[in-house]
Amino acid sequence: MRKLFFVALAIVTLGLFGLNAADISAKDLKQPKLELAFMIDIEVEKPLVVGKDDEHGLRRLIYIKGGKVSGKLNGEVLPYGVDSQVVRPDGLTELTARYAIKLDDGAQIYIDNSGMRHITDPEVAKEAAQGKIVDPKYVYFATVTKFETYDAKYKWMERAIFVCYAVRLPDKVLLNFYEVK
Repeated sequence: MRKLFFVALAIVTLGLFGLNAADISAKDLKQPKLELAFMIDIEVEKPLVVGKDDEHGLRRLIYIKGGKVSGKLNGEVLPYGVDSQVVRPDGLTELTARYAIKLDDGAQIYIDNSGMRHITDPEVAKEAAQGKIVDPKYVYFATVTKFETYDAKYKWMERAIFVCYAVRLPDKVLLNFYEVK
């Protein structure tokens, strides 16, 4: 009987002090914040055009030669990475870049960065199509990043969402990586 009393008391207590799912709504969710984690300046070769047609658009591969990592992480971009892109007929570029970095402490991290790039102003898009460098304020270039690391010190990167904002220049790409907090 005494055991039954404590079970009933626990149920009543949890009901009085616990959360009730009916009382929680979307407005109660945590507001995400972006925190700059690090930056990368990547050196790239000229694009290799694989092919182009009306169905797929323009497929190209861009060799990643190296670069510099700075900010909360410091190190270098390792060679042999590749940025695989499809430029759609409407100008939208879908891309996936896969490469590795080596930090100053010797840790190596694999990066898989997928997203899109397009020019937000039609007049500026015409200039970009002619090969001109355009003001980054007219370029939407955002990706979602996944990391793979073999060093316990950096496992936190595998357990968070990161977004990246970038700018493409003729021989490099400038990237800012933000952790969603």
